[in-house]
Amino acid sequence: MADPGRSAERPGRALEDSTPEEGKPLSDEAHSAFTPPLGVPLPPPPEPAAPASEFTPPAGVPAPSQPPEEPEGSAFAPPGGRAPAADHGFAAGFTPPTGIPLVRFDKESPWPDRMRALVRMPVAERPVPERAEKPEDGAGPSVPRVLDLTLRIGELLLAGGEGAEDVEAAMFGIAHAYGLARCEPNVTFTLLSMSYQPSLVDDPVTASRTVRRRGTDYTRLAAVYRLIDDITSGDDLSLEEAYGRLAEIRRNRHPYPGWALTAAGGLLAGAASVLVLGARPTIAVVFLAAAVGAMLGDRLAWLFAGRGLPEFYQFVAAATPAAAMGVALTLAHVGVPGSAVITGGLYALVPGRALVAAVQDGLTGFYITASARLLEVGYLVVGIVCGVLLVLYGGVQLGAPLKPEQAVTGAESPLVKLLAAMTLSLAFGVMLQQERRTLLAATVNGGVAWAVFGAMHLQGGISPVISTTAAAGLVGLFGQLLSRYRFSSALPYLTAAIGPLLPGSAIYYGLLGFAQGDTDAAFGSLTKAAALALAIAIGVNLGGEIARLFMRVPGAGDPAQRRAAKRTRGF
Repeated sequence: MADPGRSAERPGRALEDSTPEEGKPLSDEAHSAFTPPLGVPLPPPPEPAAPASEFTPPAGVPAPSQPPEEPEGSAFAPPGGRAPAADHGFAAGFTPPTGIPLVRFDKESPWPDRMRALVRMPVAERPVPERAEKPEDGAGPSVPRVLDLTLRIGELLLAGGEGAEDVEAAMFGIAHAYGLARCEPNVTFTLLSMSYQPSLVDDPVTASRTVRRRGTDYTRLAAVYRLIDDITSGDDLSLEEAYGRLAEIRRNRHPYPGWALTAAGGLLAGAASVLVLGARPTIAVVFLAAAVGAMLGDRLAWLFAGRGLPEFYQFVAAATPAAAMGVALTLAHVGVPGSAVITGGLYALVPGRALVAAVQDGLTGFYITASARLLEVGYLVVGIVCGVLLVLYGGVQLGAPLKPEQAVTGAESPLVKLLAAMTLSLAFGVMLQQERRTLLAATVNGGVAWAVFGAMHLQGGISPVISTTAAAGLVGLFGQLLSRYRFSSALPYLTAAIGPLLPGSAIYYGLLGFAQGDTDAAFGSLTKAAALALAIAIGVNLGGEIARLFMRVPGAGDPAQRRAAKRTRGF
């Protein structure tokens, strides 16, 4: 029997004895290190305390003041320190990621400005289109039909020579007008595609169309612009009505018959030869010879086209008659400078608009399309070179005294050359099948371009590249202003006006140098021709950008905030 006194003296031992493990008695050495000594009572058990944070300040240190509780807000609310959203012009409670205000455009502004600004925006920052009221059955316009209409209109624009950015702006404007908010157009040299994302959980709808045939008809292009303007200006043009007008545009005949186009080509070549030659006794003979050679080349090219030959061989055939006419006159020793005849024929063949469109696409960030257009220009120029060089080489072998100085442009007879430049622009406009009401403006614009070039280069002795850039810049500026006034494309006012500035003489000098074996002079002349061609393209584009820069678009905010096509700095 256990001793009660011993148990009272060692309570810890009694606790140990009362909790055996697996029926085994505890050893005498197994006791707690915190057992109080004999005669000392056990301390009272501590009261349970709340768990303290490791960030609790020590005793004697005042606790920091707690900030007032903020009400729970939206994740899209403006951050602290920012002005209210209403001051920035966008809806309250919404801030675009980059802090740029939401753009709202006036319907009275030209649609290319409105749509170009929207296309250059990221998808997350584009404003939602103002959807028209849906019918009672709740069904809106069919998405595949909207995409098909958009692609058909874009095909006409791209085939007519419009730049890739303008085609994308038109496609986006049509889709935006019919209520398709999340659309992405994509334009390359031969392929157009359009993708629509209904929502984040729905499958995207994508359609594409291939451009297989290209034709220059600025009357049809102007009609397409008017259709796009009616669609995007909120005139409630239904989808079926738009399809009907588009079919009518495609069925319309060209404004000028074939014989008128051939006669315009001859008039262009004759005016170009006078522009090169000036007022000389043989001016009438040179004019007629250049005109006949150009018309023969045009008919020969049409014959090749009817036989299904590629465009390269068509240009080879078109360049041959004018060159043969110039060599024949030189061999006949009639006192007629054959170089002026050949140069006039070259003016009618140089693809000026294709070059301007190529450089414009490159400057606006469409490098694939720009490369394809430049490659096309290169093939066409090589075709012209092959046709002319073949004839020149034969003439040199026959002993034709072809001299480059016969076609040197001088400063004499400025009035005659001004009239020749305006006639050239008029004939060029007819060949492009422009509307009759735009021919006068294009003719005057071409006369202004030549007057500026003549005053700077022929009279002032300034570099031809700088003079050409300045003249082409005025062409681009006036063309953009006229297009805004008429709410139409700028191409009818630009393409014909740059005709007098085309580097026909430089190309002829280069080809003649190759035919005579003077490769250094040939490469120098062709390099000058390339520089002049790039000067024309950059000048036209720069003039148009200046017009857009300083003209305020209603509802678009400060012109300085206008977005560029490529928002980087080269890295």
